[in-house]
Amino acid sequence: MVWTKERAWEWYNARPWMRGCNFMGSDCANRIDQWQSLHWEEHLETADRELALCAETGFNTIRIILEYTVWEEEHDTFFDRFDEYLDTAAKYGISAIVVLGNDCMPPLSPEWKRPAIGEQHYDWGYHGGRRVSQHGTFSTVGYHLMDEPELALRHYEMVREVVERYKNDERISVWDVYNEVGNSNREGLTMPHLVKFFEIIREIDPIQPLTCCLWSFAGLDSLDDLPPLQKYAMENSDLISYHNYNSYQENIRIIALLKELGRPILNTEWLARCMHNNVQEMYPLFYLEKIGCTCWGFVAGKYQTYEPWNNIWDKYEADPTLDWDFTKWFHDLYRPALRPYDPKEIELIKQFSAYADADFAKK
Repeated sequence: MVWTKERAWEWYNARPWMRGCNFMGSDCANRIDQWQSLHWEEHLETADRELALCAETGFNTIRIILEYTVWEEEHDTFFDRFDEYLDTAAKYGISAIVVLGNDCMPPLSPEWKRPAIGEQHYDWGYHGGRRVSQHGTFSTVGYHLMDEPELALRHYEMVREVVERYKNDERISVWDVYNEVGNSNREGLTMPHLVKFFEIIREIDPIQPLTCCLWSFAGLDSLDDLPPLQKYAMENSDLISYHNYNSYQENIRIIALLKELGRPILNTEWLARCMHNNVQEMYPLFYLEKIGCTCWGFVAGKYQTYEPWNNIWDKYEADPTLDWDFTKWFHDLYRPALRPYDPKEIELIKQFSAYADADFAKK
């Protein structure tokens, strides 16, 4: 059952302010690259170097998204690699928010290829390394492997196996049940999967809290107006998490709504400099509100999330009056040489992270 508010706050207040990034090593083209056996030693070496930099920056948390295709195709060795990843992060005092499901999916098209292990193609100059991605402008429904009933059952088995194996593991701080439920026009399709994911995890009863992010706030004056899928996610989460890449002012409005729920809050996706969502305003805000935060991206690399989403280009080409600044990186904090994109950002992150640790030490 859902944790009480008191239990959620007891858990949250017993640890330092959670802050970090959505992490993928810079030499990975996508999440298959991140988890598969091919080039594993090289990828782990990169992750080790960049996780050390995470800790040096002041971070203590990473958010990582698991990849069903690798679990399925390399099942017998998948957990060995996952354990190495968790160990590497823990070596630097970093715990993991682990994401189990994901609704950010492009629709079926002639260019769509079924995910498979092996060498991973990537397109230069595109967010996520894909010319056709979930971040384009689509009126059709994004395709998920779980749209095939047999594969839905296998996904459920993955969730069960992963959570059962790590239900008492302190290297994992939070189970993030499903990323952006209902995105890619999948509102009705995802409800049975989300319900099943929660049922499986609650039955296992891990020591870690559960969350499932809210992400669609446009025109929303009350949480009662959330779409049914996000309302279900909210009502079944121990911690409240949300995504927002919009302005400082818009985040203040959203935080005020979320605080009405009386639970700890995490922002598990933020930072979009082009859209005026920046480190200088957002990081101090999260510190002051004690909202856990993981920005998107860390070191710029093959995944190319310093590039804007494809639909940002679509919208700007349709309306050039939009107040967006394309002279700035979208996400990511460090250049490939591991120098900061903006040293002032890193100085600020270190400063407020030190404030938070000093606050925690006084307890």
